[in-house]
Amino acid sequence: MPVIIDGHNLLHTTHKSEEGSYALNDVQLCRIVGRYLKLTRETGEIIFDGAGPRDKGGFDNIINLDVSFAGPGSDADTVIERKIKASTAPKRLTVVSSDRRLRRAAQTRKATAVKSEDFWIDIQRQLRKRKTVREPAEKQLGLTEGETKQWLEFFGIEQ
Repeated sequence: MPVIIDGHNLLHTTHKSEEGSYALNDVQLCRIVGRYLKLTRETGEIIFDGAGPRDKGGFDNIINLDVSFAGPGSDADTVIERKIKASTAPKRLTVVSSDRRLRRAAQTRKATAVKSEDFWIDIQRQLRKRKTVREPAEKQLGLTEGETKQWLEFFGIEQ
């Protein structure tokens, strides 16, 4: 299910939820969202207001996330509304924004609308989960006497 995200709206949400701690910038936010999308096996697009920074190199190679800027004379809300209207499969879309205008546009086309606050909470929860990896028993038991001898001979270490 493709995800369309109102970039500054989500960034503002992260700043509110991280009061007193380190505030994310737009590149850091995109990298976190990209990791989340990879983990959830989704793809997405995040749209920011304005033209963005001159050097957009920080946004390169972000996993599962396309980053774009509305450009001068437009805003992210307008771009996102156009994307919702142009979608050939709107029921598969998830639109992330706390703006009523965008959530209403999503609901009109039967897309899923998610508030930025709820999306950010889900990102944090998913990224905190750790997959339990079972270690092989050999790692806990160590090398056998024969294996130890073989490695010592291989490296030319006398016993």
